[in-house]
Amino acid sequence: MASPSKKPSPDRTRPRTSEEPVPSKITAPGIRARKGSGRKILSVTAYDYPSARLVDEAGFDVILVGDSMANVVLGHASTLKITLPQMISATRAVKRGADRPLVVADMPFGSYHVSRSDTLRNALRLVREGGAEAVKLEGGRSRADMVAALVQADIPVMGHVGLLPQSIHTRGGYKVRGRTMEDARELLADARSLEAAGAFAVVLEGVPAAVAERISQRLKIPTIGIGAGAGCDGQILVLHDVIGLSFGPTPRFARRYANVAEVMREALQRFAEDIRKGRFPAESETYQVEEALPADWDRSA
Repeated sequence: MASPSKKPSPDRTRPRTSEEPVPSKITAPGIRARKGSGRKILSVTAYDYPSARLVDEAGFDVILVGDSMANVVLGHASTLKITLPQMISATRAVKRGADRPLVVADMPFGSYHVSRSDTLRNALRLVREGGAEAVKLEGGRSRADMVAALVQADIPVMGHVGLLPQSIHTRGGYKVRGRTMEDARELLADARSLEAAGAFAVVLEGVPAAVAERISQRLKIPTIGIGAGAGCDGQILVLHDVIGLSFGPTPRFARRYANVAEVMREALQRFAEDIRKGRFPAESETYQVEEALPADWDRSA
């Protein structure tokens, strides 16, 4: 197949005039500096070149190459099945399509549940081979030492507390966190430990809105919510939930803005019908010879 065409100017929609400022590249320090600015951090997942390119065009600040790829792209029942090589490959594809957004790669299950040296090695692979500009890992105080080690190695880290998809076995499923005062205090302590370890931002997933808002107020780094109410410094959703390309039940916090699955289904049905009835390909979709061929041209082959 033909290689992707050259990417357009940074606004991705039309040629930029000389009077228009060029959008600056989003960095981890830039995201951290958003705290208290009133500017919401726009985040969404992506797992391939075309999705990343469209997300960039839409003006998002952060692309998370999420381990949710295991569910929405590879069809697994949980995120635990995704491997480090798969995450590296997906991150590399996303980097080809994204210029402006900060590209953050999830560290998959098992890649940081090991020794500090192995965790560093795995994160370095995501950066060096995948092109990630930051990594994300799940857990609070229990992961603070790992976060500090990664930051010491010049790898920006985004934390993740609350509902932890990689901990479904130990927590008994996908459970909202912070419903009680004791649990809310635990979450705040976890988030603070990540901040102290050097994380530049923290994802709050599956947390009551009031708790997430209070945690956001107490931290000096930005919070990015998913199922955590509007009081966070930014929001993130899984791309396939946003565009209606996910199958099966979706979380209550996932708002669908399009029905891409139905558009694709209809297009494929029309394509199949055109093939059956001989309407595809049309003459305009075929190539012609440059000179008339004799009736027996194939006999000398």
